Amino acid sequence: MPDTATILTVIAIVVKVVIATMVIFSLPLPLTWIERKVAGHIQVRLGPWRVGPHGLLQPVADTIKLLFKEDIVPAKADKFLFWLAPLMAMVPAFAVFAAIPIGDTVMVPIINQEIALYIADMNVGILYILAIGGLGIYGIILGGWASNSKYALLGGLRSSAQMISYEIAISFAAIGVVMMSNSLSLVEIVRSQNHGIFSWNFFYLPVGPVWFAIFFIGSLAEINRIPFDLPEDEGTLSSGYITEYSGMKFSFFMLAEYVAMVSVSILAVIMFFGGWNSPFPFTIGLPSILADLLALIWFFGKVCFFIYLFMWLRFTLPRYRYDHLMVIGWKILIPLSLVTLLVTGFMRIIG
Repeated sequence: MPDTATILTVIAIVVKVVIATMVIFSLPLPLTWIERKVAGHIQVRLGPWRVGPHGLLQPVADTIKLLFKEDIVPAKADKFLFWLAPLMAMVPAFAVFAAIPIGDTVMVPIINQEIALYIADMNVGILYILAIGGLGIYGIILGGWASNSKYALLGGLRSSAQMISYEIAISFAAIGVVMMSNSLSLVEIVRSQNHGIFSWNFFYLPVGPVWFAIFFIGSLAEINRIPFDLPEDEGTLSSGYITEYSGMKFSFFMLAEYVAMVSVSILAVIMFFGGWNSPFPFTIGLPSILADLLALIWFFGKVCFFIYLFMWLRFTLPRYRYDHLMVIGWKILIPLSLVTLLVTGFMRIIG
């Protein structure tokens, strides 16, 4: 029979998985409203306004519409793969959160026990995220191919080439972070940056800002956000790989995109901006409850900044031409990452 500690550990993991799943599934509701409001203010208009106060209920109305919208399947589509593709795009976006922490251990006064704010502290956390996150591309490729539409197929092919091109640069950026932090664990990477703002990996000069730029640009391409949303280029491909999708299948693709944007924002904060650590080490000596609360405020504040940055770029920058996209990936980011890798290694050798 398992002891009490083991049972409590299993219960805590199950509760954290359930809470994380519920939060992730609900993310598109506030994020779609915020993104449309950001678009409205950037374009000098109001954005959603009519459904609820300031349009707050507009995402709920959109969800109801998608639930009752007819699920259209093209006559000559591969029906099984057409149904499977949205799930293959969505599941990896959820699975990466098994290794993504939102904080360190916190004391819960009610049960008088410390709870870890992550599901699992994997000693190969970055490798797990790169491996699982890369699987989502299969949903996009299969969705484009199974639709039996030339526009959808071209969108899927574009997405596969884009993923291959920019996954390499992102992997090199992750290697740079591992070299700076001496760990593959995301929790340990954050703990290595707990001595104030100048201990953050971004300020590991001169390579820190370069690694962040490579990671950020590559992430924009990986999650198909403007200016790199060529797989769903409305101007030339109708809507690319999601052209033939409607109803809840369409919403699964959109859910995966928003969840990927959040996970990339969290990774940027963890890998380069100290995670839940304060830029000023004044929390030392504070009561544990207050220190834990401040840590969560710092973490979510940084993540919200990056989410807003992704939205701001969407309504500010024009879309790249596809040949320019390939040039940036193969002729700029990958050579730059190789040079920066050598510089980072040399800096670690000389201490």
